[in-house]
Parts: sequence; C-alpha cells; structure tokens
Amino acid sequence: MSITALVVISVAVFAAACMQASIGFGMGMLAAPIVALVDPSLIPGTLIMSAVVVTLLVVVRERQSLDLRGTGWALAGRVPGTVAGALLLLFLPERGLALLLAAVVLAGVVMATMGWAPPPRRRNLATAGAASGLLGTATSIGGPPMALVLQGSSGPRLRGNMSAFFLVGSLMSIAVLAAAGAIERENAEMFLILIPAIVLGYAASRFVNTLLDPVRLRRLSIAISSVGAVLLIGQQII
Repeated sequence: MSITALVVISVAVFAAACMQASIGFGMGMLAAPIVALVDPSLIPGTLIMSAVVVTLLVVVRERQSLDLRGTGWALAGRVPGTVAGALLLLFLPERGLALLLAAVVLAGVVMATMGWAPPPRRRNLATAGAASGLLGTATSIGGPPMALVLQGSSGPRLRGNMSAFFLVGSLMSIAVLAAAGAIERENAEMFLILIPAIVLGYAASRFVNTLLDPVRLRRLSIAISSVGAVLLIGQQII
C-alpha cells in the first residue's frame, strides 16, 4: 500500500472514530465508502476491528449511563443478523459488496434526514439489532438501524448504549467472520497500524464537541458519507 493510500485511510478512520465517540455511531458509515475506494479488501474486517477500540473507550467513559436491559434485547436480535451477514458476505462478489455498502450509506442518510423515530420497545430493539448485525457484518455499517431506535436518548445515554451494543456486536461479527475465513492477515495488520488514528479520533471528540455541536457534526458527517457513497457507486459503474 502506498503512503498516500495509508494517509487517506488513516484520516478517514480518525474522522470516523471522532464521529463515533461524539454521537454514538458513524464509524463505518463515514469511513467505509472512503476505505472501499482505496482498498476494498479492508472491508468489513479492518473497520469492524477498529470499531471495537473506539466503542470500548466510549463505554468506559459513559458507563454510568448504560441501559443493559435495552441493549440486551438489541443484542438478542444481533445474533441471527450477524450470521446472515457473514453468509451474505461469502456469496457476494466484491463489486456487489461495494454497491451494497454504498446503498446502505445512502439509505442511512435518507433515514437520518427524515427524522423517523420508532419507539425503543423490545420488538423494535430486537429488529434494529438484527438489521444492524446483518449490515454491520456484511459491510461494517450497522449504525443507522440502532440510531433510529435510540435517537431520542440523551447524549451520554445514546453514546453509551450504542457503544455497548456495537462493542459486543462487533466482537460477534469478528468471531463469525473469522470462522467463515473472511478476515485475513492483512486486515489484522492494518488494524494495528490504524490504532493511533482511532485513539486520536476518540480524544479529538472531546474538543470537537466544544467547537462543533453534535447536530452540526452529524450533518457534516452525513454529507461526507453521501459524497463517499456516490463516488463509490461511480467507481463501480466506470
């Protein structure tokens, strides 16, 4: 991998980690389209491993705001969704994965801008967990379904519960992908290289929120994600 490619990926992961730590989701939604343009082989393995680091840091920071009961229902749905996502990844060609990834990002953008907010009941949490597991395991973008259900929560509660869900869910996805042979040595090596960018992104979230409130950060991240998804679709068409 060239130095330019490594810098682009590192900056994308830094920004995505900052977004994840600030609003509770976005690690895959922001970074995945950009990383896929540079090196598709890093999707979804490397980004899912990266999500483990930033979500663990946020869970520790927001531990007093955790709602383990609600997270448990979402994780119950995540299990079958994770298995389905791994199977989808096995049978989906690289071009199909790239187009699916772009479609998921754009769908997430549409849902985020519409402001649809289903109540966080057991059925909705389990359904969102299943959708998040399928999409997160196949494309590394599992945030939008959970964000829709939990968007009415306060800042610390949203970040803490989303991060707790994605911490356990990401570990599930890694285990299932590894069992399916979908995580290679290159994924692990790149993950280790990206750890400083992930930690710096987490640290930057504290300062970013004092300069750029979560609403503006969310809008900016959605705009960047949309551009990345459109560019990814254009690359596949060309």
